[in-house]
Amino acid sequence: MRHRFAARSSRISWPAIALAALLAIPGAASRAIAQPGTGQVVPLSATAIPEADWIQPEALNQLLTSNPAAERPVVLQVGFRVMFNQAHVAGSQYVGPDSKPEGIRLLEAAVSSVSKDRLIVLYCGCCPWTRCPNVGPAYRRLRELGFTHVKVLYLANNFGDDWVGKGYATARGQ
Repeated sequence: MRHRFAARSSRISWPAIALAALLAIPGAASRAIAQPGTGQVVPLSATAIPEADWIQPEALNQLLTSNPAAERPVVLQVGFRVMFNQAHVAGSQYVGPDSKPEGIRLLEAAVSSVSKDRLIVLYCGCCPWTRCPNVGPAYRRLRELGFTHVKVLYLANNFGDDWVGKGYATARGQ
């Protein structure tokens, strides 16, 4: 009996087990993508975003404070309303948590009249970068829609520490 089990288990691939485990988590399938060229399924988290598409807080602050309004990027907060109401990047627009389908619909509506080559900066800041559930799905959706200049604000810890606490352009309320 033991021998038969060992023979069967040697044919099981770890990627298949990982996929099965991921699909067993409620809602995880909608937050996962296949890595190009590998077929591996990975969660749609901030860590899946190429580093070349990150923008550092000081660089975004510079863009916002040294350019005329018409030349500033479109900045979209893809996190939770309570956070936006407490404090947000000055001039940003709230579009809802993009880990949820309603947030993706609000994101699509917010960019419906934006040129595909306009710089768009997404941010959340609800938690450390490695655990953010919102920027990955938003980034992916904008890329799927054909937007070519999408950046994600790199907030290593959270919005309060990495933006507000450093004195960058912040607004409060709605």
